[in-house]
Amino acid sequence: MILSTTPSIEGHIITKYHGVVTGEAIIGANLFKDIFASITDLVGGRSGTYERVLREAKDGALKELQYNAQSLGANAVVGIDLDYETIGHNASMLMVTASGTAVTYEK
Repeated sequence: MILSTTPSIEGHIITKYHGVVTGEAIIGANLFKDIFASITDLVGGRSGTYERVLREAKDGALKELQYNAQSLGANAVVGIDLDYETIGHNASMLMVTASGTAVTYEK
């Protein structure tokens, strides 16, 4: 399945629009991740721990988006938008939402 942030798929013709599909993922940041991120913040550099959490949440949201599109009979999703938010007590949870239009395309 093609997942694209663009409104069309170059070289292909969209033959059917199935509607908007979404996928969500919520992941908690635990105490150890916060401690290691604080150390990284003090000494500088990238936080590999948080980057992995962000990647995991994004991948989960896109997998759910793809599953929902396939259940409608689509073979692609176009116009994908990803949104990131913190939620929960003390912003302890990361939520990633993916939305797009499920379509059927032909070459």
